[in-house]
Amino acid sequence: MNNKEIALYSVDEFDGMRKAGRLAAETLDYITPFVVPGVTTGRLDELLEEFMRDHGAVPATLGYRGYPKASCISANHIICHGIPGDKKLYDGDIINIDITPILDGWFGDSSRMYYVGAPSVKAKRLVQNAYDSMMAGINAAKIGNTMGDVGYAIQHCAEKERFSVVEDFCGHGVGRAFHLLPNVLNYGRKGEGMEIVEGMIFTVEPMVNIGKPDALVLSDGWTAITKDRTLSAQFEHTIGITKNGPEIFTLSPKGLDFPPYQIK
Repeated sequence: MNNKEIALYSVDEFDGMRKAGRLAAETLDYITPFVVPGVTTGRLDELLEEFMRDHGAVPATLGYRGYPKASCISANHIICHGIPGDKKLYDGDIINIDITPILDGWFGDSSRMYYVGAPSVKAKRLVQNAYDSMMAGINAAKIGNTMGDVGYAIQHCAEKERFSVVEDFCGHGVGRAFHLLPNVLNYGRKGEGMEIVEGMIFTVEPMVNIGKPDALVLSDGWTAITKDRTLSAQFEHTIGITKNGPEIFTLSPKGLDFPPYQIK
């Protein structure tokens, strides 16, 4: 794979991505007060879909390769791709909500962790590290660096706190399609891999486990869990590469980028 295989976007195209990314962030802001003990993940999914459609977007996950819902909601030991349904949330749970509204042909991809009630100290440490690992990867995504630099920054941040990064899933290019090159691995070596150049758009989305990094996909073909059933956490932003550094398209307009979220 080389840079000729990667879509590069213009300043005008970045504007389309900004709008889609902002809607993704607004959707995750909107759902925040509904994440409480007793609510079902299916109800959250209904609210998320309604908000996206009310704002002129459609959920990219719905029908994608047969996926049945408008979002992925992954609680506790579910690493990613949790299918919303009748499961109720309980005090102390941690959950990831992952959404991708398609707005005017652009895919705004983002996910965020939420506390349900009062999680344990260990769970909070994990969530903090998942966020820090994502930001470390984003900060490494600069012109002249490589994808290996991004992966190294993520892995180093997680492992210095004795957590592990999941290697079975990764970030990806995004824009006018859901999943594009490059693959953005959550591990790597400095200086290795594709060079980062201006105009790239991709997600940074590390999944960090308290225990071992091994994942297991359940019989539904989607839900990925930690093999040792320990807690997992993930954050995801979509970024664009500019001369001035990475631009994050999916920042919360309300400053709700990290829990616990203070609703004003």
